[in-house]
Order: sequence, then structure tokens, then C-alpha cells
Amino acid sequence: MTDKNQVLIYGRHAVMSALANPKRKIIKVMCLKENIGEIKGKIADNKIATVERKELDKLVSADAVHQGFVAVAEKLSIAKIEDICDAAQNCENCYLLILDQVTDPQNIGAIVRSCAAFGCLAMIVQDKNSPQESGAMLKAAAGTYEYLPICRVTNLSRAIEQLKKAGFWIIGMDGYAKTNIDKLNKGGRLAVVMGSEGKGMRRLIEESCDMTVRLPIAENVESLNVSTAAAVVLYELSRK
Repeated sequence: MTDKNQVLIYGRHAVMSALANPKRKIIKVMCLKENIGEIKGKIADNKIATVERKELDKLVSADAVHQGFVAVAEKLSIAKIEDICDAAQNCENCYLLILDQVTDPQNIGAIVRSCAAFGCLAMIVQDKNSPQESGAMLKAAAGTYEYLPICRVTNLSRAIEQLKKAGFWIIGMDGYAKTNIDKLNKGGRLAVVMGSEGKGMRRLIEESCDMTVRLPIAENVESLNVSTAAAVVLYELSRK
């Protein structure tokens, strides 16, 4: 069992990336005997335990794929919105992602992976209506959670106003928008807002956007999964 400040990390990529992250405090790593060679030298021997597969199976949910690696670690510290704004001052052209009440941990993990893949500056979520760092989220991120600054804010509208003051242009993703994303001027500092899986952006958040754009998908397809849509959006933004 882990306490509220700890997280269970499982899956080879997630565990190996956590071990390589100097900001991540690892408490213990459990692995199968045949996998210990990959762990040796990356952490003190007294923090490594070789166990049977059935013991690892008991630690994670029934549908989780641990690949013979499970670690207990402290959760990463949260980035501050002020730090993100400061970092942006050194980037004439950069972009970040804002999630408005996206609640599925695996979707968030997949989005983190896309953010890392396409050079996103950071990801911002609302603290109250977004799941905390979890094993499922880290597994879906496949190790990339260790590299992306993630900021949790109390008030998303207020955070957007701070981003505007830091020179960000706020872009909302809306399936009913008149402008396709490929028409967007991708220079400068951009912050893209992705709404929740079911309801999309909340009204107040949409009203705080400078403009809204859409993905040009087939008319007979209502929408894409939010993690898929985020990957497409981030790829488009990376094509500067």
C-alpha cells in the first residue's frame, strides 16, 4: 500500500524513466528475478526486491500490465504557473496544453506522452477536477511523465489570464468552430485548451479563449477521443 504522497509505478518504461529522473525519490523497486539485471546499478541494492509474478500481480489492478517491474515512489512536485510563464520568456515560439476537466487517467497519460513527443512546454490542469498522479497515468505516459512540467491550478480562468499577461495566445479546441487548425498562425506563444471527454470546454473557459479552432474530421464522425485529438493538435503545432 502507498500513502497519499506516494505512487505505484509499473511497466518497464515507466519504472526505468523514474529511476533515471533525479527529481523522483524511489522508495522501493520490485521486479522478477530475470529482470534484476536491468535495475542493478540504477538504485541502491537495499531498495531492490526480487519477487514472484503473483506478488506483482497483487499490487496492480487486474487489467494492468506491469511487465515484471513495480516501484513505490514519492509523487513529483507540481510546477507553478509562474515558473511556466518565466520559462516561456526564453521562448519566442512555444506552446503548451491546458486540459479543462479531462478525468480519465489513461487519457491524461497518453496526452502527456504526446506533449513530450512534440516538444510541448508544459501541461496545465485544474486541480479539483483532474485525477492525481497514478500508476495508470504513468503507465500510459510510458516514461514521459518524468520529463513534462505539469501544473495544477485552483482556478483555470485565472491561470489563463496569467498566461495572457505572459504573452500567450489562447486557442480553444471546439468541434463547432469555423476555423480549421491548419489555418492557425502558429508563431509566438500558444496555449491550447482541450475540453473534457464528454462536454468539451466549459462556457467560461471558452469565453476566455482568444479564438477557437477545430480539427477537420469526416462529417459522419462526431468527435475523436481527447487523447487522440491532442496528439493531432500537438503534431500540427509542431509543424512550424
